[in-house]
Amino acid sequence: MQHLIQKHGPAPFRPNPFQTKPSFPTLVSSIVGQQLSGKAAETIWKRMTARFAIEPAVLLQARLEDLRAIGLSSAKARYVQDLSRFALEGGLDDLERQSDEAIVRHLTQVKGIGVWSAQMFLMFGLGRPDVWPVLDLGIRRGAEKLYGITERRALEELGEGFRPYRSHAAWYLWRVLE
Repeated sequence: MQHLIQKHGPAPFRPNPFQTKPSFPTLVSSIVGQQLSGKAAETIWKRMTARFAIEPAVLLQARLEDLRAIGLSSAKARYVQDLSRFALEGGLDDLERQSDEAIVRHLTQVKGIGVWSAQMFLMFGLGRPDVWPVLDLGIRRGAEKLYGITERRALEELGEGFRPYRSHAAWYLWRVLE
């Protein structure tokens, strides 16, 4: 891990400098990118931002056909609209003040946002330093490559050694795969 820290510099989470990102577009982007390559997700995101303002009222009123036309699946189009409705009802207000666990419980009420998406939001939207996304394939592959760990329980135990900076460790495990 020390080699990775030296090679890649500080991880982009607190207590390192971090600019909190707006909740709604960050979560919409997460939905768009689910189960896609980075390039495919980026292409759809560019189409989406060219066609729509990434605002809850706009995306809630968008026709499903129009969301599908930019490359979203039917399910993802509905997820974006469910998130839009949730946001308009105040569901994304004051998230920064909640604990990680409370945010995961709260966000997973939204169709299309599971534990992994909520954890990515905690890390990359809020800069939370102690998230350990064991469901992430990149984390599992990085841990296998760096530590020879293949079982979930062993991965969870590995994470305990990195508390309270597990997000940082996760970021370096992703770097192992580059």
